[in-house]
Parts: sequence; structure tokens; C-alpha cells
Amino acid sequence: MTESQNTEYKETWRDECLKWICGFANAQGGTVYIGVNDAGEVVGVKNIKKLLEDIPNKIQTGLGIVADVNKRMKDGKGYLEIKVRPSSFPISYQGEFHYRSGATKQRLTGIALSEFIMRKTGSHWEEVTVDEVAVDDLDEESFKIFRREALRRKRMTSDELYISNEELLKKLHLMKDGKLKRSAVLLFYDDPAVVQVGSMVQVGKFGDDDDIQYQDVFEGSLITTADKVIDLIFLKYLKAKIIFEHDRRLEIYPFAREAVREAVYNAIAHNCYMFGTPIQIRVKEDEMVISNSCILPEGWTLETLTGIHDSRPYNPEIANVFYRAGYIEHWGRGIKKIDDACREIGAEPPTYELLGNGLRVRFKALRGMLKDQNDTFSDTRNDTLEHKILTLLTNNPSLTQKELALITGMSIPSIKRVMKILVNTGRVSRVGSKRAGYWKVTEV
Repeated sequence: MTESQNTEYKETWRDECLKWICGFANAQGGTVYIGVNDAGEVVGVKNIKKLLEDIPNKIQTGLGIVADVNKRMKDGKGYLEIKVRPSSFPISYQGEFHYRSGATKQRLTGIALSEFIMRKTGSHWEEVTVDEVAVDDLDEESFKIFRREALRRKRMTSDELYISNEELLKKLHLMKDGKLKRSAVLLFYDDPAVVQVGSMVQVGKFGDDDDIQYQDVFEGSLITTADKVIDLIFLKYLKAKIIFEHDRRLEIYPFAREAVREAVYNAIAHNCYMFGTPIQIRVKEDEMVISNSCILPEGWTLETLTGIHDSRPYNPEIANVFYRAGYIEHWGRGIKKIDDACREIGAEPPTYELLGNGLRVRFKALRGMLKDQNDTFSDTRNDTLEHKILTLLTNNPSLTQKELALITGMSIPSIKRVMKILVNTGRVSRVGSKRAGYWKVTEV
């Protein structure tokens, strides 16, 4: 028997066989035989006992599905039968979507991928409910941050916000039939990888030869990531030129903070999480590149995205929560805001690249701000720690000492030492309890 729409032969098991299993799951289902050559002849397979244990785990871990793996015998030779059922939802392997068509496997991209996903689901990926996480499992700190920001930005009222967490989630349309949606888990759970591995933000500092010097990984909820990532980038990864105007200290950065903020928040809100690919922020002396996975609306091109357009978020529910928290707008003005913020400091607007299902926003450093052009730079990691802490607490009074250490790149004992000085000199005071209170800054 030859290979067909529902049959694939492999002489040996390699992890790339998961691509074929992925293709069957996304199509009509089928069977992969391990230990059978292209002519359909059984040649046998080694280590069959170990494979019977390893393959089901690899399928579950790599694809998120369950398949039946059975041992079969013919003419004294053992081989494996992997029966794959069709999935009701799109399945990806390492961010790639494969599809079985006839006796071939196709990798779906672009419009074909968009049409496949919408045909398969009839809904957005974020709307699917989960069984593994309940409301009580969600991160209380994430709710605290959201309520604080939504109230501060006047996107919601106190009466709307200060209700139970479950009522708030329902108001934000993050629950269905008493269950949490994937959007709720990504936004408010401290381990969003339970719904999709790779749901995180990576920040890395790179040298001239693209060698990585240091990095940070945000693996918590999208809300806590959004609350901390911008401060971390500007205080740990960038160098500021320090100038004084009328005895007032000013820090000039090589990238426009509001532009970077808008680009990062849009990457988080509009990322296609089902690819399982982390959002990456690469920082170098002369440029910053922000990358995320995306699927553009049908008929859109890069020119559509970068021109005047209506707001059509890929993740409407996540985008709505980010809007309520004041992180993004609802009017498709993100690109214009980024360009305007760059021009405001005299920097070039970024360039945009669409490579397959990856979008890159590439910022060039402000001219004259490179370290070999101006020796008045101050590396923020060695700059006055007191000033950094005061600035951080002015922008976010609820930061903990552990979070201050993470953002500044300093040790917790160093943070505690400086905080003690700031409190003793009256520049900072604590309002409320250690757990539920906040810091009040009286002098920056």
C-alpha cells in the first residue's frame, strides 16, 4: 500500500516526524507508521520500548494533543502505529502550521494560514476556554495593577473596577460558560505558558557582533509584564546622556520612550500567541528591534498596516484590556504615535519589516548619541541609584524592593540600603501597610 491522504511511512523516528503528525491533526487525521519504508514494507524499528514511552510525551509536549501509539508486529519485525485524530482547533509545531494534502505535507503561511485558522475555528484563538486554571488561581497582583492603571487613565470608574475578580472578568468578556478564556489566563495568570508555551517577552542586550551580553525574560502575566518591561529597558539596557538645565537634571535617551512604549505594548496586545514564539526586544548601541508574531487581517499588506487604517486587533479581548489599562488606543493610531514620538526628540521614525508571520519594528538610535561620539554618557547601571529609584517610584509607587532590583539590575541588599537612606532623609515615605501600601516620593 502506498502513502495517501491518511497514511505516512517513516523508516525511523526523528522529532521532525511531529510535523507530519501536526499535518494530519490539522487535516482529516491519519496514521504515521514508524519502521515502514516508502514502499510500505515493514523494516522494523530499534528501541521500540523506549519509543513507546517517548513519542506520546513528545506529541503532547510539542503539539498539545494526544495520539494513540501502538506496537505492531509483522514477519517478526516490530513497528509503530501512530493514529492521529483530526483536531477541532489549529495545531502548530514550533510556531509552524502544517497541513496534510494528498500524500504531501504543506507548511501554511500568509493568507493560506489566515484562511485555514478562521475556517478551522470560526473564532479567535484567545476565546477558547481552559480547564486547567480557575478564577481563584489568577494573580492578585495583576488585578491590582490593572485596577490602578484603568482608574488612573480614567478608562473605567471605581464602581466598575472594585467588584470581585470574577465579576470584573465577566465585565471584560474574559469568561464563557463559567470558564476562563485563554485571554484571561494570558492577562492575569502568573504562568501563561499553561495555555501556550512561549507566551513571554525576552529582552536582550547585544554587542556589535550580535553576541548577547545579558538578558531578561518576562514569563508572568501580560499585565505584570507591561507594568515593568519599559522601565527595565530604559534603566537597565539603555545609556542616557545627562545634562542640566537651570539646575534641573535631564536624561536624554537614544530612543523615544513613548515610541518604544507604544511599539512594545502593541507587540504584546496584538501578538499571535498560538505560534508559541516569544516577543523579542533586541537592544544594541545603535538600534532596537521589537519582534512579534502576527497575522494581518485578510487583504492587508505592510503598507496597509503602516498607513491610515481602522483598528482591527488580532486579539480583540486582550487589546480591550490593554486599552482599559491605558496601554494602547482603539483608533489604529499606534504607528502615527510612534512616528510622532520619534520626531519629537529628533530621531528617525522606525522601519517596519514583515517576514512571513513575523513583524519587526526597527528603531535607529538618535544621531550623536552613540558612545564613541560623546563621552558624556552615563551608563544607567552605574548612575546614581538613588535617582533611579526615585524616578521609578514616581512613575509607579507600588513597586516592591524586589521589583526595583529586577528593573535596575542591582542586588536586593543594595536596594534596601538606598531605600533606608531615602526614607531616613524624608525623600520617600511609606503609605499604608507593607503588603498593600505604596511609596510616596517627596523629592526627585
